Amino acid sequence: MRLHAAAAAVVFLSLASLVETRDRSPAELAEALQRKYDTIRDFSADFVHTYRGGVLRRQLTERGRLLIKKPGKMRWEYKAPEEKLFVSDGTTMYAYIPEDRHVVVSEVPTDAQASSPALFLAGRGDLTRDFTASLTDLPAGMPAGTLALKLVPLSPQPDYDWLVLAVDPGTLSLRGLVTIDAQGGTSGFTFTNLKENVGLADKSFVFSPPRGVDVVTDSSRR
Repeated sequence: MRLHAAAAAVVFLSLASLVETRDRSPAELAEALQRKYDTIRDFSADFVHTYRGGVLRRQLTERGRLLIKKPGKMRWEYKAPEEKLFVSDGTTMYAYIPEDRHVVVSEVPTDAQASSPALFLAGRGDLTRDFTASLTDLPAGMPAGTLALKLVPLSPQPDYDWLVLAVDPGTLSLRGLVTIDAQGGTSGFTFTNLKENVGLADKSFVFSPPRGVDVVTDSSRR
């Protein structure tokens, strides 16, 4: 009987949290999500990245592993169908494609310029300060049962017009992210096996270009 009562209490609390989240305005949901994310020091997740766009509207699906540590540290390790690595140590960003033996090095944007989706994940930028929020229909490919929060940047962005966050209504954990560019291209990430505050080591975000690869400095971000 005690086990049944405990289970019923868990279900009730979960449903109450779900109702409370769904009753919030978009601005209140963005504020709650920002507060939730402010408590996360680091996290890891598996991801599936799907891009739809181009003249022929082709679709590309890639898979990999993501590590994030605030402030500004990221490691996007693509494993299939092509190996790619994007690493930020908080100051410098590296984009490396082993098959091309090519590394692009650029500076991490300042906080004032950091409204990109990836940098929000890494603790840069602010949902309530940098975006206008609204609720929208869940984009195709995003996890069922999640809420879709559309965010339009207050300052025009070169890489996207707006983005959508797919959020677990009970825990406010991020389950997916979609960006839409001016040409109608859609780039979507879904996250699984997400683990928060796991104590990631700084060495995971250190990158040294392998010997013999071409290193190019991207001055467009300076």
